[in-house]
Amino acid sequence: MDLQNELSRIIHPSRVLTSHLHRIAYASDASYFRLVPQAVVQPESINEIQALFQFTQQNQIPMTFRAAGTSLSGQAVTDGILVDISKHWGQFMVEKEVALIRTQPGIVGGFLNNVLRPFGRRIGPDPASIDACMVGGILANNSSGMCCGVTENAYRTVQSMTAILPNGLVLDTAAPDANEQFREGAPNIYHGLIELRRRLLDDTELTERVRRRYKMKNNNGYLLNAFVDFDTPLDMLIHLMIGSEGTLGFIAEAVLKTLPDYPRRYTGQLYFRNIQDAASAIYPLRESGARAAEIMDRASLRSVETVPGAPEIVRQLPESAAAILVEYQAQSAEQISHFQNEAERTVKALRLLHDAEFTQDPFAQAALWKLRKGIIPTVGGMRPPGTTLLTEDIVFPVPRLADGITDLQGLFEKHGYAEGVIFGHAKDGNLHFLIAQSFNSEEEIARFSRFTTDMVKLVSGKYDGALKAEHGTGRNMAPFVQTEWGENAYNIMRDLKSLFDPAGMLNPGVIINPDPQIHVTNLKSMSFVSSEVDKCIECGFCESKCPSRRLTLTPRQRIVVQREISRLKTLGSDSSQLESITDDFSYAGIDTCAVDGLCATACPVSINTGDLTRRLRAQSITPRGEQVANWLSDHFSLTETTLGIGIRLGHLAESIIGANGMRAIIETAEKITGRRLPKWNAHIAFPTKNLRDLSVLRGKKDFIYFPSCISRQLGTPKSDSHLALAETFITIANRANINLHIPQDISGTCCGMPFNSKGYSSAYRTSLHTAILKFWEWSDHGKLPIVIDTTSCAHTLRTCSNDLSSEDLALYRQMTILDSVEFIHDTLLPQLDIHAIDEDVILHPNCSAQKLGVQDKLVSIAKQCARTATVPLTLGCCGFAGDRGLLFPELTASATQRESAEVNSHHYGGYYSSNIPCELGMSEATGKDYTSIVYLVERVSRISRIATG
Repeated sequence: MDLQNELSRIIHPSRVLTSHLHRIAYASDASYFRLVPQAVVQPESINEIQALFQFTQQNQIPMTFRAAGTSLSGQAVTDGILVDISKHWGQFMVEKEVALIRTQPGIVGGFLNNVLRPFGRRIGPDPASIDACMVGGILANNSSGMCCGVTENAYRTVQSMTAILPNGLVLDTAAPDANEQFREGAPNIYHGLIELRRRLLDDTELTERVRRRYKMKNNNGYLLNAFVDFDTPLDMLIHLMIGSEGTLGFIAEAVLKTLPDYPRRYTGQLYFRNIQDAASAIYPLRESGARAAEIMDRASLRSVETVPGAPEIVRQLPESAAAILVEYQAQSAEQISHFQNEAERTVKALRLLHDAEFTQDPFAQAALWKLRKGIIPTVGGMRPPGTTLLTEDIVFPVPRLADGITDLQGLFEKHGYAEGVIFGHAKDGNLHFLIAQSFNSEEEIARFSRFTTDMVKLVSGKYDGALKAEHGTGRNMAPFVQTEWGENAYNIMRDLKSLFDPAGMLNPGVIINPDPQIHVTNLKSMSFVSSEVDKCIECGFCESKCPSRRLTLTPRQRIVVQREISRLKTLGSDSSQLESITDDFSYAGIDTCAVDGLCATACPVSINTGDLTRRLRAQSITPRGEQVANWLSDHFSLTETTLGIGIRLGHLAESIIGANGMRAIIETAEKITGRRLPKWNAHIAFPTKNLRDLSVLRGKKDFIYFPSCISRQLGTPKSDSHLALAETFITIANRANINLHIPQDISGTCCGMPFNSKGYSSAYRTSLHTAILKFWEWSDHGKLPIVIDTTSCAHTLRTCSNDLSSEDLALYRQMTILDSVEFIHDTLLPQLDIHAIDEDVILHPNCSAQKLGVQDKLVSIAKQCARTATVPLTLGCCGFAGDRGLLFPELTASATQRESAEVNSHHYGGYYSSNIPCELGMSEATGKDYTSIVYLVERVSRISRIATG
């Protein structure tokens, strides 16, 4: 069967991916399993989902749904058809005065909280991955986290849903006639649920076991409490779909109850002499009202004791010590005061190693949580090369928590996991443990299998705990569902699966699996790629930050594909397969990577996949190309002049044939030459005129002002109302009685970023060296701060220390380099008389602003200058990335799709950023004139001068 052609009858061919590149890119999720799909499809409608159900059943090809792919148990991979719903299922709506939120499954959970936060509301589930995982996975895995326990998870907070069953029935459970639709559209399932409930309730021992076991977290197997908690087939259906891991049907939409947010926190880290003392503190802390009680054994504390900001006491703890990070949360000052009293009363009775210290300071609280959340990245970063970081979650009854931890530590020692650490949500008896596991040899696989068997006996046998608390059953615990639940319960689960999916085509092998070895089958091996990315644990946290995620590949997928290329090269496999994936990766992996580095801000082990891309670009550079880049760097003044002439000629041509005519000519030239060329667009600005005139110094020097090469060549927006950026900057500085000095010999000076992003490391270092020497002279040997008007250039210059020679580094460390945003916020605004405009403005805090940590200052500036200042909820990297947006305009179009829609849904009086390439990209994407925040400040300070004149 030609799967591409057959599936293209159902779904547009552009959304049917069968290349070897894409199949490998989707072969991994965050688990330790690897299955290569036959095809990846990206449906965008319910009709297409229905058609896929019919196709898979007719052709006996299994199908698996996948949202963000952050699942840890192997439930989002398949060797059949993988249905990626992360691209086209992103609609949401707040309802019932924010008591409910209606959401499709392709939305990141943290985004919903951002929507609800202004209303003082949130969703219940709070997984640690909430800023990466999507609603589809949160529902399908019944995800929870540090605070939500068993009372605020998806099972408890789902109001209704629109479900698509394998027989094609689309059922909105909130419809007035939903019960009749269900009974008539799927009578076998409707009546089958009634029968399964009868079987369970007839078994009084099992009924009591279900009631007891779901008082603690338990996601191993289907949620049998749906048969106990509800008596109608419709309610049973809704709650059985939760936690079913995509094995019973597809949740196309869900309506969730929202809960109060808790803006006030009271946080402390408690230290204990041993794990027994720590575990004995959990119950009284929980009873006192603590919403979070995170336990950490000595090994986990040791892994983060050298993290910057870690309390000195952590390094001094005895080897037997443990800690609990406890937090109380409340809506009001009165409530938090009550919890302060409760905490004081409770800790007096605990066996503490040191006196308890609590804080309401957000910075101190963040430092404590950074320590707790740093355990996974630190252990992950330290794991031996070629190993996978396994993150498991189990539940011990809280009264037996200390003994359970001790026994688990014994298993680490028995099976040779010296690096194993234990931490977790002790309030619920929910523990996580981390081990570094290699699957590159039969011996290592056998070791892991023995450990798992012993762990199952310990948790399920000795302690009658839960083998899965919140990560889902998946493949790795499927062989042990019956072990935990017993034969009768397992048979009900097995029959439930058969009832919904008699053909067995929907995510087979997950939850119900007769293969006792499935947990050690289809395992992921970690091939070596490079030092930049070998630490990657393939968790997928980076993906929501990536501008190319809806166009080509994500950072995780780039790494996964590179690992496959490395594996194929090592094995000497089929050269045509290697050639195919390598050729396709050139565009999907290298050309369309924006190297913006936002992936590193979300990565638990701080990987910037842009570093890998730069290295791969460098490897493709020819000696001739290297020579040309070096020449351009050495003669950058001439390069700059030539570029300026080209831009002026472009504007002249545009005035004659229009921007579309220019684009058509360039696209024709691309076809003739076979090379990618920069595309002209209608928002390209003009070069800055008379820059030398601006450098005339009036009075003493206060700051050195460095207009970047970007602002020198694209510094005058097209709008007639705007002066050049440099002139505007000088103007507002003068109004603040601050003297900015532009050096006379500025032409030809560049930070080197354009060369660095393309992999021309020698040209980059040459440019950087020249810039540092000039900065040293201009700043009077570091006495005067240097202000940069383009945030991406400021970021390059603020983070370049590793690329400098020892001599340059000595000079660099004596200089102060400021971005325009922090300069305006900290220095200019306090000295300016401003008259805020009665308009709403919208901002685009660009990637460099976020990485420099000045985005809050950008917002603060705008709020002082306008009635309101909005940052889009869908803010992301625009993907313009210097010249990427000109060479590959489809990258910017894809990256800005959702942000542009949000921006254009309202009218704003101004559109502002702090980086010319990003302003150009956002202008092209939205059709609005994005300009520097400098222009807003000039406007409000000019109004003030007129008003007081």
